[in-house]
Amino acid sequence: MASTAIVTGASQGIGRACAMALLDAGWNTVLVSRSRDKLEQVIADSGCKNSAAMAAVCDVGDAAAVQSMFDEATERFGRVDLLFNNAGISGPAGTIDEIPLDGWEQTVNINLKGMFNCARSAFSVMKGQQPQGGRIINNGSIAAHSPRPKTVPYTITKHAVTGLTKCLSLDGREYNIACSQIDIGNVRTEMSIPMTKGMLQANGDRRPEPVFELSHVTDALMYMAALPLDVNVQFMTVMATGMPFIGRG
Repeated sequence: MASTAIVTGASQGIGRACAMALLDAGWNTVLVSRSRDKLEQVIADSGCKNSAAMAAVCDVGDAAAVQSMFDEATERFGRVDLLFNNAGISGPAGTIDEIPLDGWEQTVNINLKGMFNCARSAFSVMKGQQPQGGRIINNGSIAAHSPRPKTVPYTITKHAVTGLTKCLSLDGREYNIACSQIDIGNVRTEMSIPMTKGMLQANGDRRPEPVFELSHVTDALMYMAALPLDVNVQFMTVMATGMPFIGRG
């Protein structure tokens, strides 16, 4: 019986690439985002059998919608073996007094509440299924460790993801649930185009930054996902070697 993965933020970028890699490797895969058309295009582009893929339109900030999505996934595939908790936004930029409250709340709703909601539903399914257990991989960020200037909402939520990862790792031991975090820096996607043109540095300068290819992220995720549940990569950082992180600011 094929293993089942749920990937949030699967319509573009990192989520899209990782969902396609899981499908290619033979996983039943639930692709989650707010755009059905984009999800169906990802499934079509993957070339997989339709029986292995499920497009799930869901706002991860809505706990009831997330639970309904997990119920539908388990009804179709029987269990959940992997959650790639990936959905997120960059949020508004500025010093804290310049951040619009609605932008702050939207960032928290997706990056933090969304992560919590999906992890909560996944943990419940994995705890109750037989054989018991599964793996949750949270998408953190370099910002989970060190902020860029004027990224208050994003940095707060990504620091919180690290706390979520640690708590899930601790509480999951009893139920054979492993939790990891992958922190990704300057991967080449549509969102990274500004990095190649000039990013604000801690000293106030703007400088282009190196990026790396998305295939290295999918390789990392597939390595983590393939491990037996008694082995865990607790934290993995995948980044362009020359990006400003160690010694940033």
